[in-house]
Amino acid sequence: MRITLPSGTAAALARPDGAERGLVVIPDIMGLRPLFDDMVDRLAADTGWAVCAAEPFAGHEDWTIEQRMGGGVADVGDERVLGDVVAAAEATGCDTVGVIGFCMGGMFTFKAAATGRFHRAVGFYGMIRLPEPWRGPSLAEPLDALASPERCPTMAVIGTVDPYTPPQDVADAEALGVHVVRYEGADHGFVHDPSRPAHRADDAADAWQRTLEFLGT
Repeated sequence: MRITLPSGTAAALARPDGAERGLVVIPDIMGLRPLFDDMVDRLAADTGWAVCAAEPFAGHEDWTIEQRMGGGVADVGDERVLGDVVAAAEATGCDTVGVIGFCMGGMFTFKAAATGRFHRAVGFYGMIRLPEPWRGPSLAEPLDALASPERCPTMAVIGTVDPYTPPQDVADAEALGVHVVRYEGADHGFVHDPSRPAHRADDAADAWQRTLEFLGT
């Protein structure tokens, strides 16, 4: 079902009866859409956890991909996105809450891991360093969050030919204690959207299994 967070941001929520754990899903750069409504429902059905995903571009849902990639992420900023991510955790009604995210949402997952609200975090091909068009005062470096002593246990799902997660960035995250799972030959976005040309069904299934095991620990 759709709900509205205290900020006015739209979110999708599935809360099974008796759910004792929660999970927040941070969408990719295209935002909250049927793909993520379905993901929220599927994850809740498969795990019994309460699952919530918020729109990262609240008020700007009509932005094109060029606007979003060209600096729109910086226009939205950490404060708004992470505030809604924490509010989504509260919407689950659970004390123990994990967080996952994809692409841009994976980047925000790395930052959410350092908020102190989440027990575990999994970023799927999230940017470890900011892309140049996003640099500015409204967005902190993801790597700085990964270096925070407040960071919860974090896993990064990485494709080895993804231009958004170059090998040195991945190595730097791994050196900070991030658990990195690499998929040889996989490109950006290979897990969460079966309609993408980069999708790899076998690797996606393996990544989901590893993610749920990591979150359930």
